[in-house]
Amino acid sequence: MKKITLLLLSFQLLTFKLVKADEGMWLPILLKNNYEQMVKAGLKLTAEQLYDINHNSLKDAIVWFNGGCTSEIISEQGLLLTNHHCGYDAIANHSTTADNILDNGFWAKSFSEEKINKNMWASVLVRMEDVSDRVNKALAGIDAKDLDAKKTELFKSIEKEATKDTHYEASVRSFFKDNAFYLFVFEKFTDIRLVAAPPQSIGKFGGDTDNWMWPRHNADFSMFRIYANKDNQPAPYSADNVPYKPKQFLNVSIKGVNDGDFTMIYGFPGRTNRYENSFGIKLAIDKVNPAIVALRDVRLTMWKEQMDKSDSVRLLLSSNYAKIANYYKYFIGQTEQLKRLKVVDEKEALEKQFTEWAKDKPQYASILPTFEKAYISYNQYALHQTYMRECISGSSLISNAMKYMSLEKALLANPRVDDDISKAVNALKTDGEDFYKSFNVISEQKILASLTEMFFSNIPLDQQPAYMAKLMKKFKAKTTKEVFEKFAAAAFKKSFMSNKQSAFAFLDKPDLKKLQNDPAFEYAKAFITNYTEKIKPHIDEFMVINNRQGSLYIKALMEMQPTRTFYPDANSTLRLTYGNVKSYKPKDGVDYKYYTTLAGVMEKENPKDFEFTVPSKLKDLFNKKDFGQYADANGEMHTDFISNNDITGGNSGSPVINGNGELVGLAFDGNWEAMSGDIFFDSKYKRTISVDIRYVLFLIDKFGGATNLINEMKIIK
Repeated sequence: MKKITLLLLSFQLLTFKLVKADEGMWLPILLKNNYEQMVKAGLKLTAEQLYDINHNSLKDAIVWFNGGCTSEIISEQGLLLTNHHCGYDAIANHSTTADNILDNGFWAKSFSEEKINKNMWASVLVRMEDVSDRVNKALAGIDAKDLDAKKTELFKSIEKEATKDTHYEASVRSFFKDNAFYLFVFEKFTDIRLVAAPPQSIGKFGGDTDNWMWPRHNADFSMFRIYANKDNQPAPYSADNVPYKPKQFLNVSIKGVNDGDFTMIYGFPGRTNRYENSFGIKLAIDKVNPAIVALRDVRLTMWKEQMDKSDSVRLLLSSNYAKIANYYKYFIGQTEQLKRLKVVDEKEALEKQFTEWAKDKPQYASILPTFEKAYISYNQYALHQTYMRECISGSSLISNAMKYMSLEKALLANPRVDDDISKAVNALKTDGEDFYKSFNVISEQKILASLTEMFFSNIPLDQQPAYMAKLMKKFKAKTTKEVFEKFAAAAFKKSFMSNKQSAFAFLDKPDLKKLQNDPAFEYAKAFITNYTEKIKPHIDEFMVINNRQGSLYIKALMEMQPTRTFYPDANSTLRLTYGNVKSYKPKDGVDYKYYTTLAGVMEKENPKDFEFTVPSKLKDLFNKKDFGQYADANGEMHTDFISNNDITGGNSGSPVINGNGELVGLAFDGNWEAMSGDIFFDSKYKRTISVDIRYVLFLIDKFGGATNLINEMKIIK
């Protein structure tokens, strides 16, 4: 690669100062600003070994996994390690009652046994570059209403230049709410094959009960492999593809970790909002979070009823259930911790200080009053926006019906374009193949009835579509519950979308009148039209104001607090956090040590509870103390450990790396006491929960018998 000199940061807002080792999600390009502190904390590597644009470095072993997780390359043959919940879709999709790898586990003993996956990708960062000067100059003076369009145009131009004459992909991302901008160039692979996964009784041990909790005892891991063409470049699946040869892979240490040991976590954290104002936090606590929890509870309850009745239904719905259960509990915990830590009070204290500081600065004095006025207006519509996402789209029947609007548009065109109709039909058929596999009519009919009733009961009548009054008149009953139960029953009986056979029969001969008269489509269109015409303009107006004031507020805060450390919010770009393995005391009389062991799995075992069943083979290995080289000095098998690294969603599957650059664990969760972390970092309680890599290797080796995978890794003893 042509040598590239890293740009020195000229933008004053990105002048970083030292920060406590446990706080901050740092861009690798800026790590030299933190390097001395990392060395004091226990790092043994050079800054260039962490990130180097001209030579191989640790960043070349870190992989953005399918857009929502992180994985790491752990062999010279493209072997990937990530979380079990990150691979859950793929594992569940390959599972049938005849070959139930979700419950029984899967261990490929050769390349030929690895399972092909659809719609899966893995991207490796090639380089990142500060493009702040270019973007800020181009956007200077642009009217707020035209800003988004101009940014999109500019970003596309920069991305096109960066990938010219290459097979790379690129994206420009905003930092500090449009005060800085960075370009990220990736190599994206799409032939990703499933290699190994423990039974979900191990990979998901503790289930929703233990989710976000410590102590923890599960092995949240799965393994995949990147395949490339003969030139080691990305290519669609082909039998001729071969395992990818990475620039760098992580060595695996079985030396273990001790309290106080240095740890760093590389990954792609999704979203944080730590510069949020008090108005936004109050809205989340009082309205948005409780609504999300209540609406998701409906789906989870209805699905669980059917999952408990049949293994085949459980397998079909497991992936959908897991997708929303995780953050269902998260929003409960976030609300609880925001209140406990009195985050609103802290934000208001800062805002009071800001108001005093800004009173003689005309460019900043109106920021908070403008925020307050905007939120007063937005609060009337915020719940409607949440209900469109979690309630109306929460019904699988209706979310599927929404996709037919592209077909309606093609059928309405004058003149009609057959190619547009064919494209819409083919897209719906492709999507339908997967959709109907996990579409359970019994639970979905109940979900539609319950969610529609909740919309009717909780959204102001003047914001509701006229369609709701039509339903109330048509399906008369003593209670609103009965009204919407009657409606849902009729909708499922009459809609061609309620089963694959009738849906595909319609798509073979699409008819505009039949589509528009379909009850599911009529419902979907009524709500989308109502939202687009009556609600979205208010949301858009708020977003323009909120984004503009948010950008200005961060800039002003940095001027007001020149000695405070400011780091960018997470936005699914590569970050590194560093800290230490660390025990903690969540409350009086409770002292959590930094690790758990396999003995805890046996103590939690409950054969009558699906979340706490233990495979007989694992019990046999435990009873025999057959832990091989993976036990600690006392003969114990460690399962999980905690550290004070700063992570969030998207870090799932991230490698926990020791001071020598070796893999020691796999991050998979945060702890209950610090679930405010996406908005407010609490240095006292914040912990990352990780699988001890020795437990992962023990399961691969002793439980799964996949010694081929053990032999493929470079294990440091």
